[in-house]
Amino acid sequence: MKANIGIKQENINKVVDVLIKVLADEFVLYTKTRRAHWNIEGPDFYNKHLFFEKQYEELDEIMDTVAERVRALGHYTPATLKDFLELTHLSEELKEKNDSSGFIKELLLDHESIIIFLRENINSIANELQDAGTSDFITGLVEDHEKMAWMLRAHLN
Repeated sequence: MKANIGIKQENINKVVDVLIKVLADEFVLYTKTRRAHWNIEGPDFYNKHLFFEKQYEELDEIMDTVAERVRALGHYTPATLKDFLELTHLSEELKEKNDSSGFIKELLLDHESIIIFLRENINSIANELQDAGTSDFITGLVEDHEKMAWMLRAHLN
C-alpha cells in the first residue's frame, strides 16, 4: 500500500532510490567490518577484534533503520547480495593488509564516502523532493558515520 504522507509519489520514489543505495552501502560496509573483525591479525588483535565488533553492531542498527525508513515510505527494500552489489558505490575489494592499520584505512574511506553521498542528498531531499523527514533522517546518519569515522581515524594517529 502506498504511503499517503503529503509527498508526491514521484518524489517518494526518488527518495527511496537514494535510500536503497544507502542501504546497499551500509550492507557492504557492514560486511567489510565483519571481515575485519573475523580476520584481524597482529599484536593488537584482541582490542581491534572487539573494536570492529562494536562498529559492525552499530552498522547493523543503521541498516535496520534505513530499511524501516524505506518501508515507512511504502516501498520494499532490496535484500539480496546481488541487489546490494549492483546498488552500492563502495568496493568489496580489500586493498590493504589484514592488520589493524590496513582494515582501518579501508573502512575509514568507506565511511567518508557514505558521508559525502548522504551530505550530497540532504538538501535536495528536503527542498526539491519535499521530504523533510528523510532529510532529517539522513542528517542523523551523517552524524553516526562521522562519529564512527572519527573512531577509526583516531587509531591512525
